[in-house]
Amino acid sequence: MSLVLHMHPLSGFCHKVLIALYESGTPFEARTIDLFDTAQHARHYEMWPMGKIPVLRDEKRNCTVPETSIIIEYLEQFYPGPQPLLPHDATALLDARLWDRVFDLYVAIPMQKIVGDRLRADGEKDPRGVTEARTVLGMAYGMIDRQLATRRWAIGDTFTLPDCAAAPALFYAGIVEPFPASCPHLAAYFERLLERPSVRRTLGEARPWFQYFPYREAMPARFLQEDGVTVTGRESHGTKNA
Repeated sequence: MSLVLHMHPLSGFCHKVLIALYESGTPFEARTIDLFDTAQHARHYEMWPMGKIPVLRDEKRNCTVPETSIIIEYLEQFYPGPQPLLPHDATALLDARLWDRVFDLYVAIPMQKIVGDRLRADGEKDPRGVTEARTVLGMAYGMIDRQLATRRWAIGDTFTLPDCAAAPALFYAGIVEPFPASCPHLAAYFERLLERPSVRRTLGEARPWFQYFPYREAMPARFLQEDGVTVTGRESHGTKNA
């Protein structure tokens, strides 16, 4: 297999690239990295010194590609699918890159701060940092809700790069900081994301690992069921009263 994605099934950033790969139908091998395995960890650092996942290895082109947005742009350039994830129009392309950054920096990263703090020892916790992260999420939710008021997908009528970023970011963020009732467009957008086959497949593959998510007790039951990602009219995900 020419393309190997070094990843972990529980990682939202890995989900972002998996969704892009499933959207394009590009053949690849998913190789799970056990970062608690010393030998695997050392090999991964040799491949990408920052030690982050995912990392794409293209044996055919002898190229190692880190960072999710760069991986997806690389795939678009060298392994494009039938429907582009990056707009050809220059203005729309900038819009796609902007909203990709919004979901990564203002949804996924604050969510990781909240989750990571739960794993800290009592004397190492950062309550102020967690409060600030929740504030950022609230601001991001409002901004995204306004953006989605007149759009089906993040930047228009077509599923693109920022939608790949949005699905996992909102999935995990909505567990630790539920969407407020004042953001109905955000909530509706998230449900549309869940209906996307690439998202359904990604979450389905991750489901056996959800038991290890630090906020496992807050995860809606529908996401722990085999067909849960499309259940409607039961337990809603990530919604709270304003």
